[in-house]
Parts: sequence; C-alpha cells; structure tokens
Amino acid sequence: MSRWVLTLLLCSCLQGASFAGADERVLYNGKIFTGEPEHPYAEAVAIRGDKIVAVGNRDEVSKAATASAEFIDLKGNFLMPGLIDSHCHAIDGGMTLISADIGENVQSMDELVAFAAGAKKSGRGMQGDILTVSGIPLAFWSKNRELNDSFNTGPYADQPVLLEGMDGHTAWANKVLLKRAGIDKQLISGLDAVGRGYYGFGPDFEPNGFLVDAGVDKVDEVLPKPSPERMLAAGRAAVEYMHGLGITAWLDAAASDEILATYRSLAESGDLKSHVAALPVIEFKLGHPEQQLAKALEWRDRFKNVPGVKIVGIKVFADGVLEYPSQTAVLSRPYRNTGRNGELLFAPADFARIAIAADKQGMLVHVHAIGDQAVTEALNGIAAARKANGNFGLPHTITHLQLIRPEDIPRFRELGVIASFQLYWATAETDTIELVKPYIDPALYAWQYPARSVLDEGGTIAGASDWPVSTANVFRAIYQAETRQGPEGVLDASQRVPREAMLYAYTRNAARALAEQARIGSIAPGKQADFALLDRDVLTVTAEEARDTKVLWTIVGGKTVYGAQP
Repeated sequence: MSRWVLTLLLCSCLQGASFAGADERVLYNGKIFTGEPEHPYAEAVAIRGDKIVAVGNRDEVSKAATASAEFIDLKGNFLMPGLIDSHCHAIDGGMTLISADIGENVQSMDELVAFAAGAKKSGRGMQGDILTVSGIPLAFWSKNRELNDSFNTGPYADQPVLLEGMDGHTAWANKVLLKRAGIDKQLISGLDAVGRGYYGFGPDFEPNGFLVDAGVDKVDEVLPKPSPERMLAAGRAAVEYMHGLGITAWLDAAASDEILATYRSLAESGDLKSHVAALPVIEFKLGHPEQQLAKALEWRDRFKNVPGVKIVGIKVFADGVLEYPSQTAVLSRPYRNTGRNGELLFAPADFARIAIAADKQGMLVHVHAIGDQAVTEALNGIAAARKANGNFGLPHTITHLQLIRPEDIPRFRELGVIASFQLYWATAETDTIELVKPYIDPALYAWQYPARSVLDEGGTIAGASDWPVSTANVFRAIYQAETRQGPEGVLDASQRVPREAMLYAYTRNAARALAEQARIGSIAPGKQADFALLDRDVLTVTAEEARDTKVLWTIVGGKTVYGAQP
C-alpha cells in the first residue's frame, strides 16, 4: 500500500466521527485527475457530506468507506476538481445574460442595426429610456461614420443609444446620450492631452461618440442603476451559467457595493452554491487610496460569516487596453501612431504604499496590467511589499499580461506573483493583427501573452476568462493556450502551454489566486467535495476534441448543482 493511500486512510479514520450520519459516496470507474502534482491520478474518491475523505485505488478507497456508502459508477468519464476562474466579473456577466448582449451573433453593421432594433422592441435592451447593447466587437470602432448614420437618425434621432465594447473599457454613444452626459466640444477642448484621450473627436473637438475608460464612466453616470431585484436575477443567471461550465469557484475582480450586496443575498438565500473571492477596487484617480483600503477592510469584516463569499484583497488598475483606437495600455516604447506611451493609472510611489499596507493586513493585491510598462510597475509595487513585510505566501496576482518584457518574466517566480492569464485571447485574429500590430513596436508585439515563458522560468499561471469580456468556457481557453491558433494564423507558437499545465492553471493554481488553496482546487482529503465530470478524457483527445468538451455533472460541497450523475 502506498504511503499516499495510507495517509488518506488515516485521514478518513480521523475525520469519520465528524461526518457521522452524513451522506457518503464513493465515485469510481472513471479517470480521476486530482490536481495534486505528486499523485495526479486516482481510481476512486470517497466523500462524506461536503468533504473528500479518501482518494486512491478503488479497493483501498472502498475499505475506507463505511457499509452505508453509495457507490457511483462514473462509466469511464473524466472526473476532475471543480474548475476555478481566477479573474471574472460574474454579476456583470449575468447581467449580459438577461440583457441585450450580442455574444458572437453580430459581425456586420446591418446585423448590429437589426439586433438593436430587436432589443428595443422586446425591451431587453432598455435601461430606462436608454437603448443599451453590449458585447460590441472592437472592430466596429473604426466604423464611426456608419455608426453615426445608423444610430443618430431615423428612430434614433431622439433615442439615447449606448453601444458597449466587448472589452469592458470602450463604448460608443449617440448624440442624444452625449448631450445628456455633458460630453461636448467645450468639455473636450478644455481637457489636457491625456484627458482628451478618453474621447473620440474631430478637428473642432466635436465628439464623434467613441469613449474609453473615463469617457465611458462619464456616460455611466447618467445610466439608471439596476434595481436590487435585477441584480439578483443577474446573479442567479451567472451562477447557473458557471455551474453549466463546471466552474465551482471564481474571483470577482471588481466588486462594487451593489455587487457585494448581491452576493450576500445569493449566499443567504442558498442560491450561491459556489465559492466567491471578491475584490473591491482601489481607484487612485479618486484620491485618498488609504481610505478606500480601509473601506475594503471593513467589507472583509462584514463578510466573515457570509457563507461562500470572502473579501480576500483589492483590485488595482495599472492601465487600460492596447487596441486601437483606445491605446490606454502603458508601454515602454511609444505607440507608433501617436508617440504616446499610454497613461499609468497610479503614481508608482502611491501604489507601492498601498501594496505594502494591503499586504500587511493580509489582503492580496490583484493588478490589471496589459502593457509591458504597466506590468513592470505592478511588479515593482509588489516587490516593495515583499521587501517591507517579508514574503509570507500571500498570492498577489497580475492579470491580463498581454505584453511582458523578457527581463520581467523571472520576477514572477522570484516575487511569488501569480500570472492570471486570459489565454482565450492568445490568438491571431482581427483585434490582434489589425488593431495592435501596426501600432506598437515589433519588439513588444513579439511578447504577447508569454505564458509558456512564465512557466519555464518557474512561475505560476492561473486560468481566467474576464467573463463577460470573453467566454468563461475553460475548454475553449485551453484550446487557445495549447494551439494559439486563430483565423489569421498562429500567435507565437513558442508560447503554447501543455494541456495538463492548463488543467492545473484552472484548479490548484487558480485556488491559490483566490487564497483558497487549503479548501479547494484539488481532489485531496479534507478539501471540499467540488467536482466536474466531463464527457471525454481531455488529456488524450485531440486539441479540437478537447475544445468541444461538455460538462455532464457539477458538484459543489457534495451536492449536485448541474446535470446528473451517470
């Protein structure tokens, strides 16, 4: 008998008393991926109540079970730990499910106009009297004349219209809505060069409708806020969507007061049935970041007894996005069309001070950084925290990481910083080829989403979606990570990540990014009984077959939340 199984049996015996009378099941006859590198596969797993009590070969696990255990035949299917998303916006994603989001259904202007008309007629796209359509492909922002012709005339001459970009950073507003938001040539002409960068405008400073980041925020100020009931409906839709994809835990990377209230309601009603790590945002542009951190700490205390939800840290934006015409990501070399480098959203000394303070309070720091210089500044701030407080294992994280300069790659391992990649984006397609490549230095373009390099240098990568910016389907992301194939070819084949490494990225490593590695992320004794049962062996089928994987059964805490046992 192996030392590992002996340990498991001891764990089973020690824990048996606490599970007396609880439901007990043994899952067997499937390929079981444990997410534990020292013993990655098993024949069977036993659970009592909401906990795993034994893992190993079938005979030994069966002996660890009591006579009342139910034996469940997995019928050769693939069992793995519940999947974990280390960066998403689940409540926002749920809102797109119950609103007018185009998903992948619109490619042409005619299709967009038809979709908007349908959303208006059905009421699905109406926020008060404002027609709002989300998920717009970024290529539409180069069609400003067509947008004006379509949404400033006819039925929209007096109708406020907002088109929200799929990236969550850009939008387009028609003239009626711009006027309501106070966006005009007087406003734009009075801004400095950085401020003007958030608005599209002509030679006379007349706005053309395009908005990015702060410009979007200004329009958001005049949008009606969703009611608590609508937020709750969005939350329920999000939970159902996640469970259908085998996702049992996630990090909500921008948790507003309203979003936190929604999670509390879901948890207290019993509808959450998931593990959520939430991050309030520290916005340096608003000033008083220490006060914002103090508020985040108050939220942490208020959620200590909320089941399934923890406030584990803070979110910080270092920059914006890379694609033309936004170009707010911060680069070490200027954009070739403007000569600018983007705008760093904090002073480095201010960020270092907050990182040190948050780290000292046991709050992880999770940084949005897309440009290579933004990544450098994020690493510098975390390095300051490690130097000031020592490294006691707090899983600080940098997410997105579209560009990383080679000399920064070893720093992820050296500083113990998790790299939370959205590798579904690692593809050669229109946004990359047409909206990025012509505008940045070739030396920067060569280092897009360098996940394999981070791995090879001993760093930790965690899987993430940024849903609703892109799908939360893990297996589509794994396909992109493995192939980096897109409609325009392959985006740097040297950065392909092996499939098994991606399974760890969405289980054990993602659990670390949520600061929940002691409870979830692998199939091991004492951990939560969270599983996803798949319809194929994702480690042996072709990349295309793995991409099309379906989840048959999702279990959270020993209870079925999606599908049914075989």
